[in-house]
Amino acid sequence: MVHNPYEMELEGFRELGLSEESIAALREKGFEEPTEIQRRAIPLLLQEGTEIVGQAQTGTGKTAAFALPILETVGKGREEAVEALILVPTRELASQVSEEMSSLRGKRTIGIAPIYGGASMTQQLKRLRRGVSIVVGTPGRILDHIRRGSLDLSRLGFLVLDEADEMLDMGFIDDIEAVLRAVPEKKRMLLFSATMPPEIMKLAESFMSDPQIIRTQKQDASALSTDQIYYEVRESDKLEALTRIIDRESDFYGVVFCRTKLQCDEIGQKLHDRGYDAAALHGDLSQREREMILRRMKEHQLSILVATDVAARGLDIQDLTHVINYTIPQDPEIYIHRVGRTGRAGKNGTAITFITPSEARKFAYIRKASRSDIRREEIPKAEEIIGRKKERIQNEVLSSISAEPKPEYMEIAEAVLSGRDATEAFASLLASVYKNELDASRYRDISAASPKAKREKSRRERRDEARNRERYDRIGAPSLDEEGTTRLYIARGRKDGLTKGMLANIIMDQAGVRDEDLRDIEINETSSFISAPFSVAETILQAYSDRSMKGRPIVMRAKPEGGARDSRKRNSGRREASKARGRKRRQWEDDYQPYGRDTSDGDDGRYRFPDRKKGRRRK
Repeated sequence: MVHNPYEMELEGFRELGLSEESIAALREKGFEEPTEIQRRAIPLLLQEGTEIVGQAQTGTGKTAAFALPILETVGKGREEAVEALILVPTRELASQVSEEMSSLRGKRTIGIAPIYGGASMTQQLKRLRRGVSIVVGTPGRILDHIRRGSLDLSRLGFLVLDEADEMLDMGFIDDIEAVLRAVPEKKRMLLFSATMPPEIMKLAESFMSDPQIIRTQKQDASALSTDQIYYEVRESDKLEALTRIIDRESDFYGVVFCRTKLQCDEIGQKLHDRGYDAAALHGDLSQREREMILRRMKEHQLSILVATDVAARGLDIQDLTHVINYTIPQDPEIYIHRVGRTGRAGKNGTAITFITPSEARKFAYIRKASRSDIRREEIPKAEEIIGRKKERIQNEVLSSISAEPKPEYMEIAEAVLSGRDATEAFASLLASVYKNELDASRYRDISAASPKAKREKSRRERRDEARNRERYDRIGAPSLDEEGTTRLYIARGRKDGLTKGMLANIIMDQAGVRDEDLRDIEINETSSFISAPFSVAETILQAYSDRSMKGRPIVMRAKPEGGARDSRKRNSGRREASKARGRKRRQWEDDYQPYGRDTSDGDDGRYRFPDRKKGRRRK
């Protein structure tokens, strides 16, 4: 018996209950086997009335998991009406999901529209008036249309919350609840999230009826088809290290992750100035600029995208060869999320992380928590880069001259080589074409701490830690507030040119502490305050114990104002204010960053307090 090969294709998807129209669309897109979330969600969603709460990481195929059943169900009526609404956290993700659903509908005439802020309201109104079956949008703009009466949801059958945890983190909870209250009760709600914090489950309990819970196996970095490497490098040497890594590869196509928008612009511009096809992507860009950069990246007109984590949410760029963590991720989940952007669909990728010596302990935690096999390597030397380039040039030339020469060029070649040494002439031609590609002086020296210095630093850190523990046992915690933090006084302020970011960087760099341990930074005219956990505060005090101004330390414990009761009241007030700020809606493009910046303060990559007397930085 001869089997039709087309009938055997995508058998795993057929078994889920999908129609031949969906199978044809999947074949066209190159799908082969369903992922875990697709295997478990699609059969349930093809059943009448089933609601789902699904936990799945980005890149596991969850869009197709809810898109395929929706496309099987909507668009059966004579008039197009909105039957499915998909809420997503960002404009970029709205475009991505809309494009993915459009590609999965195949030959079915189902109208799909992305609706998000930053795009023309007039065009969106026209599109909605013409009629669509599926709307993919961000909460704020969807709510705007509901209030205008331009989005009729009376026939809604599906409501999907995609990347629900991201939407909550970005402060969209009020908008989401407003949308949920505006839609018909008789609808099916689907909720997908990478993590399941209590707020997500509370949302499900409030607005869903007996949903099926699907938890896919949590992705960890060890499961990725990605070669993971880290380099220990000074802050001031990172750009040089980055250019060497790019130049070593013949087909570098990757994303460079930075912590701040300012740093994105800085690194993107420096790469562009050095001749690389690079662009920065962050929240300060207009939607038009953002879409243009992403289009150029997808069309391989750009090979390097310098981005913040917030701006890169929802990006779906295929075949990335590299992910570079220019700044260390804040936690293991961010590391996994970044690294997971390469090495997809069985293809190999490379993830590289730069860490400064003071970040070694934090990175060790990330490696352990993410269960990552990350090996250390040394920054490639200039000689190695030049050797790789010579090989590439030789291969390119051999590939070119293997073709049959065209007669019209033979005449030119004979005339040029007449009376000349062929080897010298060819070398001159290569120099003209490749210019200074093989000039080793383009790469400046990268200094590395000696093993002896590193061992000495490790001994010093252990000694300081033991001293802090002993000091804690001896003196207790006289300046602790209710959360176990110490308030510190700094004898510098706005008058000295100090800012929150500068103060955080100075403390992090000089005391070797983490950004997330620095809280409630307050900058006054002539002084500043900062809070830190007790053990961290002790480390900071120790680091500045030998630095003084007119006999007084630059950093010291703050004196309680009004006694312990007033101190507790102030701290409680700060916590309440912090909570209130957290409840305010934060637009995704606000691009929240910690206090510190990651650009160096001098040639040695160190940060220093401003010199009060002379109005300049101390050497």
